[in-house]
Amino acid sequence: MHVQRLIATAAFVGVFLLACVAGYVSIADRAVADEPGKKQATHPNSIRIAETEEGFLVSEGGEPVLFYQRASKSLEGKYERADYVHPLYGLDGQVLTEDFPDDHLHHRGVFWAWHQLYIGDKKLGDAWSIIDFSYDVKDVKILDVNSASPALRAEVCWNSPLWTGSEGREKPFVKEITTIRFHPTVGDIRKIDLEIALLSLEKGFRIGGADNKKAYGGFSVRIKLPDGMEFVGPAGAVEPILTPLPAAAWMDFSGDFGGDGKISGLAILSHESNPGYPEKWILRRKGAMQNAVWPGREPVVLATKEPTVLRYRLIIHRGDNKDINLGKLQAEYNIEPL
Repeated sequence: MHVQRLIATAAFVGVFLLACVAGYVSIADRAVADEPGKKQATHPNSIRIAETEEGFLVSEGGEPVLFYQRASKSLEGKYERADYVHPLYGLDGQVLTEDFPDDHLHHRGVFWAWHQLYIGDKKLGDAWSIIDFSYDVKDVKILDVNSASPALRAEVCWNSPLWTGSEGREKPFVKEITTIRFHPTVGDIRKIDLEIALLSLEKGFRIGGADNKKAYGGFSVRIKLPDGMEFVGPAGAVEPILTPLPAAAWMDFSGDFGGDGKISGLAILSHESNPGYPEKWILRRKGAMQNAVWPGREPVVLATKEPTVLRYRLIIHRGDNKDINLGKLQAEYNIEPL
């Protein structure tokens, strides 16, 4: 079985490399298209995934859930990014995330990125700040179109002008496969799962967070920060500090995101299968993202045969932390089949 798995992995990597080099893009076989040239899927539970020029819009019952940014997007040619979520919406239509915020123009909605990217001692740009780095989204499929919980699966090449092949063209050094699954809203709770699988295409590739005492890097959400927003973890209320906070399986952020006096929230749950679980947290009240820190300041090696998989669940909810049982929701998440 181990030999078969290695053969299958090698074959898949070969196909993926061909896609990265040739620019191959496939169409979801089971998508239902009612707009020429665009993928679209409608589900029995009224979750709808529709392709646009820029990416994929997910809605439920006619109301927006989120937008996945497939196409490269920039601000006057700077801070070019792709492969992230923005906007992310609350249950009453309020926009929870920010893109190109004035204080950190490289921040973008729901994203996963790292400062330190090395092959041996050679630095390959900075994915967090988007310097000498690019996400090349090669293929996005709509999965499980007839199920209660459909998904998007994106295949992405990580590239840098600092890493090239014999002909001087950029050569991908990481294969990313990200799956975003959407569950139907139940009561005042919506669940969105993200699975980020990272496979090195080069031996000795290392990935790490900020090379300072803050050490931030990994799965992050740049949410709006209303005055008086509450930060709550398993041990109770949390106050952000400059450096990472103690490890916690989940973190909740509640406040008046819509500016209408209604309290709602977003929680980030980390799956127990994650490397380094439970992660430490970098949290901010003003002008920054909320980050489940992995791997931290010291870079770690990504394997070339089996991907490193990061799993997170977003809980979008009405009310504050006292209105939901995140401990129970975390326990349920940990035992669900992967």
